[in-house]
Amino acid sequence: MTMIFVDAAVSSPLDVFSEDAVSDQVDISGHLTSTFDDVVENAIFEHPTLVMDVNRVEQQYYALKAGLGGADIHYAVKANPAPEIIERLVKLGSHFDAASRGEIELVLGAGASPSDVSFGNTIKRASDIAYAHAAGVTLFSADAIEEIEKIAQHAPGAQVYIRLIVESSEADWPLSRKFGCDRDMAIDLLDRARALGLDPVGLSFHVGSQTRKASMWGPTLDEMVKIWDAAKEAGHALSLLNIGGGFPAFYGQDIEAPTDYAASVMDQVRSRFGEVARVMAEPGRGLVAEAGAIVAEVMLVSRKSSRDLHRWVYLSIGRFSGLAETEGEAIRYQITTLRDDDPVGPCVLAGPSCDSADVLYEKQPVLLPMTLKSGDRIVIRNCGAYTSSYSSVGFNGFPPLDVLVI
Repeated sequence: MTMIFVDAAVSSPLDVFSEDAVSDQVDISGHLTSTFDDVVENAIFEHPTLVMDVNRVEQQYYALKAGLGGADIHYAVKANPAPEIIERLVKLGSHFDAASRGEIELVLGAGASPSDVSFGNTIKRASDIAYAHAAGVTLFSADAIEEIEKIAQHAPGAQVYIRLIVESSEADWPLSRKFGCDRDMAIDLLDRARALGLDPVGLSFHVGSQTRKASMWGPTLDEMVKIWDAAKEAGHALSLLNIGGGFPAFYGQDIEAPTDYAASVMDQVRSRFGEVARVMAEPGRGLVAEAGAIVAEVMLVSRKSSRDLHRWVYLSIGRFSGLAETEGEAIRYQITTLRDDDPVGPCVLAGPSCDSADVLYEKQPVLLPMTLKSGDRIVIRNCGAYTSSYSSVGFNGFPPLDVLVI
């Protein structure tokens, strides 16, 4: 993956842009002589490229923070680990949700304080727990007895929160049963953590990815507060509630403005949990998705037979080079072309690899211009989350997604 970073300053529009010509488009102060939109619309790239605008990330951070109020934003690093995004968020005072040693090293290297980092993956290597503890990280998640025991051994005295399983999600993409535990086990884990000398401070959950309306949090919060109350009745003085992610991005369906959405979620939290000493939120998609766009091209337009109802449109980017979230057609990206004023028709959208699973949208065909042809530029909008981080390394010889940060 190639990553390029330049600060954006409005000057003149770009006519041509490529990795080999970066220096030609940068003024003597190191500023890119174009805006984000200019680059997305006009730049020429050798490979599919994700263009990210850190100023838009900053705007979204402030919008969410305004609604969340006193809750700490712990950016879910896995959504987009571009160092320039991490550095900007550190400057803004963000905290971080890290899933691995590598992510912890990334955020600490960018200047984050260890006290602002949560090791939020419930599946951790013992050596990574020890590393995080030695680096000063004090907050860890768990959802199993063995994980509690590992933390007690390799991060003695650490704070822990227990992740709860969510079975009442109304999200577009409910999370699987891979993470979390039920009520009775959660209380057992809190008991075990305390017995082993850890500090069991709270509970966490994840309402589900792309929860488009704040009202959809209601059923999950109703279930979570029952467990919270049961834990307090069992003698645990809980002080931390991690409400996880779920903050949505625009993918064609209406969503609420980020400040209003976050404020509504917090109102619902307070109405059920009262005043909790510390509330954490872990936006990932909701912070970075709308700050990114992928520039790619059409590689082929074809039909399988004269009876085929839909065209097949093959792109230079597919499921294995950044668009993994098209699995099950769960995330439906918005696509624009230079031919959008022409009549449109349905098509099946697929990637370029020699893998039959590399089909993006088939159950619900995509409407694209009937005049579309090989070599045409396409822009995939609002895809700053889970694209560069999901991009594989050279599958079928296709390079992983390039990243340009403005």
